[in-house]
Amino acid sequence: SAATLLVLAAALASGLALALLPQAPVNRFCTAPNNQTGFLCDDRVTCVPASWVCDKVSNCRNGEDEQEQLCGDLPHSLPGYLLFHCSNPSSWVYADQRCNGMNDCGDCSDEVGSLAACPPCGREWWSCSPVHYEFCSCIPRRLCRDGIQHCLGWSDESVC
Repeated sequence: SAATLLVLAAALASGLALALLPQAPVNRFCTAPNNQTGFLCDDRVTCVPASWVCDKVSNCRNGEDEQEQLCGDLPHSLPGYLLFHCSNPSSWVYADQRCNGMNDCGDCSDEVGSLAACPPCGREWWSCSPVHYEFCSCIPRRLCRDGIQHCLGWSDESVC
């Protein structure tokens, strides 16, 4: 009947109007294992480490960590909490790569200095500055006294 069609048309119009309303951005910040910055999946339970986002591997059940909207224009399409900007303005790393002991920026700006705000070397690390190769101001203690120079002043072979 005409009344039924009118009710259906009104329901369809109100549903369409609700769908066209701007959606509030979903807060996807979470803390992944080892106290790392993470990306919260749609299930609101799974927290993917930042560096797993846009890595061409779906870590969320629905693949939201690899969607075009998120990964289409790296790093500009990523939410700011997933990024760390290196001291070189053209370089960036994922936020969970900051303060991980590795020279991910290439200039150690993700490991030393005020931008990174990293804590001092932990118990499993030896402090020496500067460090050769992929480390910055700390090396893993397992590299102490291994016969290979990792610290500029050889402290990893003589004192560590």
